[in-house]
Amino acid sequence: VQLQASGGGLVQAGGSLRLSCAASGRTLTNYGMGWFLQAPGKEREFVAGINRYFRTSYVDSVKGRFTISRDNAKNTVFLQMNSLKPEDTSVYYCAVTSRDSVPTTSTSYTYWGQGTEVTVSS
Repeated sequence: VQLQASGGGLVQAGGSLRLSCAASGRTLTNYGMGWFLQAPGKEREFVAGINRYFRTSYVDSVKGRFTISRDNAKNTVFLQMNSLKPEDTSVYYCAVTSRDSVPTTSTSYTYWGQGTEVTVSS
């Protein structure tokens, strides 16, 4: 499975971005997807996930601001990021899991995209 993440960029605080993660090589209908962020020198941290039943989970810091969704017909998962804050600045990675739950640990995910950088200026 290859994952291509896109949509990152530079935005002012309060602005919005929409990240996309397009998969190829396998249909993702029966898989869960997640978004993680990783700051320099730190571990990857869970941001949001969606399982094959469209159940979603979010880290507390993004609840009410970020929305994860998926379009199985396009084999793509999205992360709509609203009301962005400078502390959201990071590289964001998408990943695939075979688990039916929405795991929050990076070790539960098998395939990873290359990352897309989000910078939020104050």
